Amino acid sequence: MLAPTGAAPSAVRSHEELFAYWAALRQSGLLRGRLPGRADIDPGDFKRHLPHISLIELRGEQRRYRMRLAGTGLYGLYGREITGLPIEEVYPGEEARYWRDQLDAVVDGGRPAVGCRSLAWRGAPHLSVLWLRLPLAGDGRRVDMILGYDALIGLPPGGSNSGIRAA
Repeated sequence: MLAPTGAAPSAVRSHEELFAYWAALRQSGLLRGRLPGRADIDPGDFKRHLPHISLIELRGEQRRYRMRLAGTGLYGLYGREITGLPIEEVYPGEEARYWRDQLDAVVDGGRPAVGCRSLAWRGAPHLSVLWLRLPLAGDGRRVDMILGYDALIGLPPGGSNSGIRAA
C-alpha cells in the first residue's frame, strides 16, 4: 500500500497491521476463507490502534449504518462523540452519501476498502482522513458489521494548528 501525499508512514503502517490481522483471522483454520465476525476479533490484539477504531453496524434490508463504537481518538476527528449515531448524523448530506456508497461496496463485495477523504466538510480542507474498512460477518458470509480505522493526515496551513481539537 502506497502512502498518499501527506500520509504519515505510521498511518499507513497501522492500516497494514490491521489488514494483516483481519486477513490472518480469515485464513485461520476455523474460518477457512470465510469472513471473520465480531466475535472473532480480540481488541487486545491491537490495543495501540483502539483510539482510531470504529465498528459500524449494518441494520435491516434498507442498509442503515450506525456507529456502534467509535474510539476516543475519533472525537477530535469528528468534533464530537459519534458512538451510537447513524451515519446521516455523523456526516452532512453529500458526505453521508459518499460514506454510504463506500460501506455498501464493502457489504456487497465482502472485501476490504481503503481510501483518503478530505475534511473540507469539517472546514479543514488541508486535512484528510486515511480510512480502512474491513467486513465482518457473524455467519462468515453475510456482512453485518464493518471494522474501521481512521487516521488524520496532512499539514495545516502554517504547519501546526489543525483547527480540529480533542475534547
